[in-house]
Amino acid sequence: MPSPQLSLRSNRRSVSKRQSIRPATTGIVGTMMCFASAQAFTKPSFYSRGYASRAASVLSKRTLLDPLESVSENKHRQNGKAIGRLSRRSLRLKATTAEDTVTTAYDIMNKKAGLDGSYDPASFEKDVYEWWENSGCFQPDAKQKPQVGEKPYVLPMPPPNVTGRLHMGHAIFVALQDVLARFHRMRGRPVLWLPGTDHAGIATQLQVEKQLIAEGTTREEVGRDEFLQRVWAYKEEQGGHITRQLRSLGASADWSRERFTMDSDLSAAVAEAFVRLHDNGLVYRGEYMVNWAPLLKTAVSDLEVEYSEEEGKLYYFKYMVEDSEEFLPVATTRPETICGDTAVCVHPEDDRYKHLVGKQVVVPMGGGRTIPVIADEYVDMEFGTGALKITPGHDPNDYSLGKKYELPIVNIMNKDGSMNSNAREYNGLDRFECREKLWTDMEEAGLVIKVQPHTQRVPRSQRGGEVIEPLVSSQWFVKTEGMGAKALEAVKGGDIQIVPQRFDKIWFNWLEDIHDWCISRQLWWGHRIPVWYVGESGESEYVVARNDKEAREKAIEEGHAADVVLRQEEDVLDTWFSSGLWPFATVGWPQDQGVEGSDLSRFYPGTCLETGYDILFFWVARMVMMGLELTGESPFKVIYLHGLVRAADGSKMSKTKGNVIDPLDTVAEYGADSLRYSLVTGVTPGQDIPLNMEKIQANRQFGNKLWNCCKFVTGNALKDMDDDSLSEIAVSGPIMKEEFETLSLPERYIISKCHTLVAGVTADIEKYSLGAAGSKIYEFLWDQYADWYIEISKTRLYEGAGGGGASESKAARRVLVYVLDTSLRLLHPYMPYITERLWHHLPRAKAGTDQAAHSLMLADWPQLDDESPLVTSAEDVDKFECFQALTRSIRNARAEYNVAPGKRISCVVVASGDIGDELKREVKSLVALAKLDFEQVTVVEPDSAEASAAASDSVQLVIRDGVEAYLPLSGLIDPEKERQRLKKQNERLSKEIHKLAGRLQSKGFVDKAPPAVVDKAKEDLAELEDQAAKVKASLEALPAAS
Repeated sequence: MPSPQLSLRSNRRSVSKRQSIRPATTGIVGTMMCFASAQAFTKPSFYSRGYASRAASVLSKRTLLDPLESVSENKHRQNGKAIGRLSRRSLRLKATTAEDTVTTAYDIMNKKAGLDGSYDPASFEKDVYEWWENSGCFQPDAKQKPQVGEKPYVLPMPPPNVTGRLHMGHAIFVALQDVLARFHRMRGRPVLWLPGTDHAGIATQLQVEKQLIAEGTTREEVGRDEFLQRVWAYKEEQGGHITRQLRSLGASADWSRERFTMDSDLSAAVAEAFVRLHDNGLVYRGEYMVNWAPLLKTAVSDLEVEYSEEEGKLYYFKYMVEDSEEFLPVATTRPETICGDTAVCVHPEDDRYKHLVGKQVVVPMGGGRTIPVIADEYVDMEFGTGALKITPGHDPNDYSLGKKYELPIVNIMNKDGSMNSNAREYNGLDRFECREKLWTDMEEAGLVIKVQPHTQRVPRSQRGGEVIEPLVSSQWFVKTEGMGAKALEAVKGGDIQIVPQRFDKIWFNWLEDIHDWCISRQLWWGHRIPVWYVGESGESEYVVARNDKEAREKAIEEGHAADVVLRQEEDVLDTWFSSGLWPFATVGWPQDQGVEGSDLSRFYPGTCLETGYDILFFWVARMVMMGLELTGESPFKVIYLHGLVRAADGSKMSKTKGNVIDPLDTVAEYGADSLRYSLVTGVTPGQDIPLNMEKIQANRQFGNKLWNCCKFVTGNALKDMDDDSLSEIAVSGPIMKEEFETLSLPERYIISKCHTLVAGVTADIEKYSLGAAGSKIYEFLWDQYADWYIEISKTRLYEGAGGGGASESKAARRVLVYVLDTSLRLLHPYMPYITERLWHHLPRAKAGTDQAAHSLMLADWPQLDDESPLVTSAEDVDKFECFQALTRSIRNARAEYNVAPGKRISCVVVASGDIGDELKREVKSLVALAKLDFEQVTVVEPDSAEASAAASDSVQLVIRDGVEAYLPLSGLIDPEKERQRLKKQNERLSKEIHKLAGRLQSKGFVDKAPPAVVDKAKEDLAELEDQAAKVKASLEALPAAS
């Protein structure tokens, strides 16, 4: 084959001239040539940006110089903006010859490996994925040139933690999103599945802090700059595993565009968003009650707090009335907060305490400090003592009451959860140590009443696991009322569709009761808040700017000296703030706003956001709010919510329970396809997914069934066919009506069922019923194609089975290939590896001139035009279903009469009209499937002499109105042997009936045995009598002895 002329094609701007041009290394070419490297999924260098650009030059003797080189994470971090531009160019290689060399190499390797043996996914899945990625198959224009005005299908991938490891939550979103990406790509739409990773502020910082603690130091001791260097180093070391693992599942995302939330241009987008929101009056700084995580030493949002039912205690104690022996009994679950009490509240209608309202009570162990008794209907008179201690600094409800009655707010804790000087002698103690010490001191002072066990809802940090401490702190907030109203209206007005629809109500309820969003985090890893405080100290005056330079310019504009000290805010933004910009910042916002032909104009808004329902408010709602506020458009049209993957019994997967299914181990043993198919099929959107190994094993068996079907077609039906004959039956489009009508009934049936399947699967996926669509393909391939048509095709292909005619065998080969090819296309989004592997063994039409590779993932979907349905015949389906019913009835009769498997029997079929004619034409098929004697099978008209004669001494099978079959008993059984067998059975049953009947007639048994035992004996007797009656009837039906 002559070396093809290869050229780099960019859909948009040309590559920067500043980029150095270097030749592709021989190591890369070597890796490309072998394809089968077992370590391919574990080498970070394999997935470096720009690598896919060299793909098609592998076998060319003249290799072009590559303008892109592998970029390390460190270089990427330093030059993120330039790299970001390059990664978004959707560069791919294209061969100008009819067949591109990479595909040819893959075909040679694939066909050389053959289909010998059984299905072994581990032997080929890595090879297939390498080829896809090297060929540029994942990029938006891999299937065809961009069409003017054509809207791509855009899926923003939920960015996993950059240092994370694959779990079933990732596996389910890859399986579902890849179905959507591959389906719409095959239907001819440019598809952008945009991948990337999240910097995961809390999770990543927590891991590095643990390392420092193990080294005997802390982040405060090493300082911010060194700590951040340590985090970047940790990210270099641990980052990248997750994206390689996502690849192993078959994710067809455009990795050339992979983004990281702390890329320089994405960081610039974060600053831009903050500045715009602030300029619009939506960002402010204030002191409010927040959820404080003492271990992490940061505020966390309400959504990052998980509540667990835990056994605790309810502590009852005395609040002594000032200058009196009287006391007010109070109960609390957190005695340590007594140090911060500023009032005791009772219900105004509570007769027990009315007389104390307005008086002062003495704070226990508070050095004589007194606080007022107030009255408010908020108090539940039935809970505890009916008297409520008010701690505005450490309880959200108390904070509201404190604001209402202008009570002092006393903070008694440090950021690490230890007590501060406001706790007096408990200063420096951990909050839980303080609880024990304070209670002991109160006991000694005679202030304790009692302690009772009490189950309570304990708030814990989702990340750190520690008990959350509510406290008042200065934080940055986003006003969400107006933004939430826009997000609510986007769903109400139909601009966004939530699948399943039942989540609409949850969406409305949350947004109607939304609270301002605390976006500041007391961390160092993340996007530092773009606020600069003016002067060497204090925080009363500040400027909000995009960068240092702009901050100084703004400070000077406000009248400050050019050398004024500016101090950037120490806090970073909530990780969900940057993630909220993901759908538009990743495709060029804000720099490309209004730029015609830019990625932003082409790929935003997105089409579908697929994610778990558990982050509907963490992430999805915030993306919608940010998208509407900053771009004026909803960021996507559909929100598809999947459920949580759970253990087989529906419980949460947990390492402590030992019921965790590891996706990587599962892929290694069963293959990615089996896992994907198990996760997607048999489930509905929004429902949790119980997963067990039996289901995965069953779907691996399905893969093996498919493998064997293809082995039969290619190794038997197509054996010894020359290239010209194979090309004649290659699938280049749907079978049309003219060809359809020339075929026999089984062929018309299987094509009708196949075309009906195409329509059903297409409609289901279009309306996001992915599970239902996948199950239909399984049922068709197993129940119709494998079990029925392949068996019938043998009667066309082999002389010994009644076939061998040239036209008949050619039609069978054509239909075998057509239906299998169509099924592989339908199944490909669900099980991409095995379908791609098998498809290359079938006769195929040539690829389109603009395809990146001759791949199944870039082949046409069987139904591209919904307005032109594929040919079907309901009449033919009905006729063949009659044939199936006839076959099943004969099989059932054989089983009922214990006919030896190898014995062939005679049969008379009574049918008229079209069905009779079709059954006559398919006698050889009936013979093969029902194991009949070809010489003793006839199809006769009703009321004919043959029909009357057949009814004598035969088993009658009523198939449907007008269709019957008769199986002569002499063919089913030896009458004398059967008579002897039935007599022996009748004698045995008679003895058992006599014995059991006598037992039931015994007064001693009936009176003394438990009723249940007597009832069981009666049931057994009735069953034996029924069996005896059937045996007697069978004896009477036998032909008379000769």
